[in-house]
Amino acid sequence: MPLVLLVGGARSGKSGLALRLARGQPAPVVFIATAEAGDGEMAARIEEHRRERPLSWRTIEEPLRLHGTLEAIDEESCVVIDCLTLWTANALERLGGARAEQQAKAAVAIAAGRPGLTIAVTNEVGLGLVPDNPLGRGYRDLLGRVNIIWADAADRAYLLVAGRPLELTAIAAASELLT
Repeated sequence: MPLVLLVGGARSGKSGLALRLARGQPAPVVFIATAEAGDGEMAARIEEHRRERPLSWRTIEEPLRLHGTLEAIDEESCVVIDCLTLWTANALERLGGARAEQQAKAAVAIAAGRPGLTIAVTNEVGLGLVPDNPLGRGYRDLLGRVNIIWADAADRAYLLVAGRPLELTAIAAASELLT
């Protein structure tokens, strides 16, 4: 089964599509939630997402140890990771950029090697304004690299815009762009 990456802007339909894909396959589902409730608004968002998931799904709330969490899940289960955006912020804060990038590579190696379907959700933050501070720019750049790492390993990647998925295709060689 493939590794599927869903990337897009905020409220573009990524999580909804991830849920539909997971519901549409027969294996048990494990949902890895990376968000932490730092304030009341975030707590409400987390609760809203919890209500959207079937009660039969196992949820693991893990903001940082993605690699080890993936290793511990049954290989045949379907895994939904929601989301790499928040995981990257957590990893940057706690590990620093270089270690976060190493951890992303380790986690995607596990995800891509699983026989069960793995669906990873992430935001595309590189299409907006350049952040006005070093931390914001560093985060944007790190998330861009994390998204590339996951997209390179994915069997399929989709950009979601207004709830519509657009398949992203890899190009084997730069010369393909010219033909």
